[in-house]
Amino acid sequence: MSSTAEIVKETNLDHIAIIMDGNRRWAKNRHLPSMMGHKKGVDALKAIVKAADDFGIKYLTVYAFSTENWNRKKEEVDFLMDLLANTLKNELNELYQKNVKMNFIGDLEALSDNLKKILNHSKEITKDNTGVVLTVAINYGSRDEIVKAIQKIADDKIEKITPEVVSKYLYTKDLPDPDFLIRTSGEKRISNYLLWQIAYSEIYVTDKLWPEFDKSELEKAILEFSQRKRRYGK
Repeated sequence: MSSTAEIVKETNLDHIAIIMDGNRRWAKNRHLPSMMGHKKGVDALKAIVKAADDFGIKYLTVYAFSTENWNRKKEEVDFLMDLLANTLKNELNELYQKNVKMNFIGDLEALSDNLKKILNHSKEITKDNTGVVLTVAINYGSRDEIVKAIQKIADDKIEKITPEVVSKYLYTKDLPDPDFLIRTSGEKRISNYLLWQIAYSEIYVTDKLWPEFDKSELEKAILEFSQRKRRYGK
């Protein structure tokens, strides 16, 4: 039987996108504050980044904070922003040592100056790394992304608009489209995530909550991906 790394290579699985859902439910099930769930979610992400590297995944894109998440309680939003900032500051050296290349997508201008400075620093420090490209979607909404792309295309007075042209104006212009979209927590919706980019991605939904999603769960998902027949409409 092929190893997971061999399966990844054989199936040309380069890019996995993940909707990391279920942190709050994980905490609620254990009678803990939702913030504990978010902290546990960070631990899960660290484990999955390492697993992706072990399996030879080149690109990993995760949904950390959506444009709609601003509607949550202010204390939770503030906590999430602080958690992101502190995690990057505390983990940056380890990410660098593990050859991870950091990338961020979304309407980043809406973030605090301090957080933007941390994001830019993380990108700069890891820009020459050649391992997993970890893209974190922050203040990201796919409809907003597409609208902004159309506005820029109009501003640039592009006359011939093709799918390739649109792709070059998206936040993900430097990334290949995801081969595989994973959503945890059992919810069967896309939640305004990479709507353009996942046009032909395989979709996998697991009932596992994000803090429970570990290397073995990623292996299970990859094994199912290997059984899919990708036809691209043919």
